Parts: sequence; structure tokens; C-alpha cells
Amino acid sequence: MGIHEMAVLDAYRVTPQLIVDERGSFHESYKYQELAHATGHAFRPLQVNYSVSSRNTLRGIHGVVIPPGQAKLVSCVRGKLLDVVVDLRLGSPTFGRHDTTVLDAREGTAVFIAEGLAHGFVALTADACISYLCSTEFVPGTQFDINPFDPELALPWDTALTGAPLLSAKDEQAPTVAQAAERGLLARYDECRALYRRLRLDAVR
Repeated sequence: MGIHEMAVLDAYRVTPQLIVDERGSFHESYKYQELAHATGHAFRPLQVNYSVSSRNTLRGIHGVVIPPGQAKLVSCVRGKLLDVVVDLRLGSPTFGRHDTTVLDAREGTAVFIAEGLAHGFVALTADACISYLCSTEFVPGTQFDINPFDPELALPWDTALTGAPLLSAKDEQAPTVAQAAERGLLARYDECRALYRRLRLDAVR
């Protein structure tokens, strides 16, 4: 599989090699050692989630506070999505920057998102299903939400939407990045780097 750096530091695009024949296709979507070698991140999934969305559903922007933090490997297992990763780590060289990836179930592309980064997507097809491999189990009260239409982020939803976006009330009423920072919801880049180092050390013990 190909593992490529994205415009957001500590986010990576994973492109599998599809083996195709008359029956269909096969591909490897995740290998611990290969991802660790290419990214420097020790990513061991402890929980797997799925969400199914109608076309034009917009979910995000979501993250998990540190601690506990949560890294994710996201992929589309049915339909097609426009996936967005945003760097919200205070002090990061790429703070406020975003990158997008079209995730198509037919191609198997995935995105690795390290702890401290935030994520969202818009469904490009009806009945689109996204898979999340998560490094930590869900802990109530640790998720933070950012308004996906925060003008300071200027995320490119309009390029994907073919109608009015379908949002939850929670996402629609979520704070801006500035408001989230004031409330102490955003991690510092240095504490994220310390967490990454600690996870690598734990992995080799």
C-alpha cells in the first residue's frame, strides 16, 4: 500500500493496491508495521465504528480532547465521501490548515488521522457508509465539536454539496475554532508530540 503525507502534519493518505479479477477485488486496508514505519505513529485500533449517511449529510468537525486523545483510520466501505482533516493543535506548524480526500468504496483509499487532529466529511452518494478504526474506546464527554462552517477554516463543502447540507443540531450549533480554544478544548501541539512519543515507547516494550 502507498502511504503519503498530507498537507496537515500527522495526517496520511493510504492508497491500497487492488487485486482485481473476474470475481471482484481484494486489498489490504491496514498493516500495523507498515503504517508505523511510514508515519512514526504506533496505531493499534481498540474500537471500530460505522456511520451511514444520506447524500449531502455533513458530519463534523469532530475531535477528541487529550487526554485520552484518539487516532483514527477512516475509509468508505459503501458509496463515496469527501473527507476533511483539520489541524486544530495549538502551536502546530500546520494549525488551521485542512486537506481533503475523496473516499470511494471501489478504491479503498483511507486516511490516517493522529491524535489532536479533527475530522469531518460530507456524503457524496446515498447510503454512504464510513468505517472508523479508533485507537481508544469511546469515553463520554471527551469529544469536541467545531462548526463546519467556521469562516476562519473556510472548508470546501460547497464543492461537494448538491443541495442543502443535512447537519445534526449539535454540529450546527458547535463553537468556532476561536471559541473552542477559549474554552480549553484544543490540544497543544507539544502535548500531542509527547503523546505520540509515549505511544511509540509503549509499543516497543
